[in-house]
Formats: sequence, C-alpha cells, structure tokens
Amino acid sequence: MASVLIVDDAAFMRTSLKMMLERNGFTVIGEAENGAMAVQKYMELNPNIVTMDITMPVLDGIEATKKIKELDPKANIIIVSAMGQEVYVRDAVVAGAKNFIVKPFKEEHVLKVLNSL
Repeated sequence: MASVLIVDDAAFMRTSLKMMLERNGFTVIGEAENGAMAVQKYMELNPNIVTMDITMPVLDGIEATKKIKELDPKANIIIVSAMGQEVYVRDAVVAGAKNFIVKPFKEEHVLKVLNSL
C-alpha cells in the first residue's frame, strides 16, 4: 500500500489523519509540523503521497509544495485546507498539488482522494 508523509502544524490533525489512513491500509512513514521539515522529510523518506496543510509556520504549504515539486516533479501532494482557504487551494494546485481535501474532512472523501492517485 502507499506510504504517506503527513504535514500539519497541529499535532491532533496529524494524529487524526494517521489513525484514519493506517486503519485503511496506508503506511504513514513520517510527519512534519512545518513546510521546511516537510521538504527535508520528503527527501529522506521518499513517500508515495504527501498530505500538506497550507497555513504553517516557517514555510507554508504552497511554498513547500513548490520546493518538493522542484525536487521531484512526480510528487503526489494533496493539500489539506480549512474552509475559506479556497484562494490558497488554487495557488497550491498551480504549484503542483494533485488534489485537495477540505477540513473538517470525512474519512470516505480522504480515502477516495488518496486512492485516486
């Protein structure tokens, strides 16, 4: 099954996503709490999929997406954003994100998006 790197500055969001994904056969191989760590962990772990929050300290999700796509144009990045961040979602897709999930998310939708990769 696919390996996943979860990127979110909120520990409870990382935990919630991790439990959901592992319960459904995904392997969570790493977590990062900001965009700079996300780029570093992507290089180290080479996951199949990255779930990327948009608003984070140090480096936001859009900039982190751009950096990861420069390193690996085939990277599968899914943006996870809060309601009301639609304008950022568009920027993230332009930056190379494959899809997006809106918080609060429903398990079946998250699985559908990740399985579509």
